[in-house]
Amino acid sequence: MDAFARHIAACNNLPSFVGLLPFLVGGQPVGWLRPAIAAAMRDLPGLHATAEAVALDPALDTPDSRSEALAGIAASLAARGLFRLRCEAFDVRPAPEAEALARIDRGAVAPLGILSRGAHCNGLVRRADGLHLWVGWRARNKAVAPGQLDNIVAGGVPAGLSPWDTLLKEAGEEASVPPELAARARPVGQISYVMLNEEGLRRDVLHCFDLELPEDFQPRPNDDEVERFELWPAARVLDAVRDGDTVKFNVNLVLIDLFLRENLLSDPDGSLRAGLSRFR
Repeated sequence: MDAFARHIAACNNLPSFVGLLPFLVGGQPVGWLRPAIAAAMRDLPGLHATAEAVALDPALDTPDSRSEALAGIAASLAARGLFRLRCEAFDVRPAPEAEALARIDRGAVAPLGILSRGAHCNGLVRRADGLHLWVGWRARNKAVAPGQLDNIVAGGVPAGLSPWDTLLKEAGEEASVPPELAARARPVGQISYVMLNEEGLRRDVLHCFDLELPEDFQPRPNDDEVERFELWPAARVLDAVRDGDTVKFNVNLVLIDLFLRENLLSDPDGSLRAGLSRFR
């Protein structure tokens, strides 16, 4: 079991937020700041910084006004080399299912410890010789996990979209899955984790889906996100998660969840299942 639990531990490597400062938007905590980021934010317009927290000006009381201020803050921090702008807006929420308070560039999400949502889909093929999974090899120029194994469809949820909308969009963009086929996907749960890494603090909630695919369907890369897709027996995918580090860090969690649901992996004490949910 330790071979699988190590992936859960790697994605939950921050035992507490001690030493980090809360970041407030609309008077609500939406992020956690490392000391270097907090220090860089102290002299930026539109922010109020104390020893206890950094807060966006409470006079900014609409999502649009907050988003405009956050765009300037993100641009200033990126200009100092603290992160790279991604030119894609993500929603800013105090909790996974709360209303969005603002939008911010995706590149600032992890550096500011802002909660993020993703959509991940397992591509399943049930053949006479057992369950198979479509896996994708990530492009080698990706900023995160280049050249590693991924789900058939996966992506961050952009501002204004739901996880379901994101699944349908990414299915066509990444794997050339027709809309009518992608719409057969079914939601199977959520996975969450809190991970400190070189990007910053990832506080991610992954909305997971299963898509049963016909044997004659062949996914094809439709953008530069994925190099190629391969159909693997589920046992080979399980071996890759258990024995190596070729799978993208959070995709390991999505696959462990699948293995548990398909009874390919036992969890007698429930520790693996419990470890897949950091937000309770």
